[in-house]
Amino acid sequence: MKSIFFYETSIGRIGIRDNGEAVTALLFAGENAAASADTCIFETVLIKEAAAQLTEYLAGERRTFDVPLAPEGTIFQRKVWDALTRIPYGETRSYAEIAKSIGQPKACRAVGMANNKNPVAVIIPCHRVIGANGKLVGYAGGLGIKQKLLELEKEHGNRH
Repeated sequence: MKSIFFYETSIGRIGIRDNGEAVTALLFAGENAAASADTCIFETVLIKEAAAQLTEYLAGERRTFDVPLAPEGTIFQRKVWDALTRIPYGETRSYAEIAKSIGQPKACRAVGMANNKNPVAVIIPCHRVIGANGKLVGYAGGLGIKQKLLELEKEHGNRH
């Protein structure tokens, strides 16, 4: 059985979904976060731990997450999401840099689409990907949240 539970955070209402073994999604307010026939609203131990780690991250007390993840996507998407997890806290990369890092330098647009489909935002740090011109582009939670996450990392990254 899949579970989802909702939390009020400093970046708004967040839904965290699991499949009983791993976190499968982190959803922002406004995303399709409703319970369905195969998902119940229930705070599992895993969801509670993911929420605690998210709270620590948003307070500047955590740089990485260590909850098990099981994002559903294509092989290419999972390759991109894996590359995103290697972007250091407080740093950014362009879509082109991510494309090069996965050995497909011409796949910038496909990287952008995979980034857009990241079901576990924040934990898989798609907010760290910016346009080649240094501008913020696209984010499921909105550019305001993306900016806030990048500012949080910049502020707390300098303290360690």
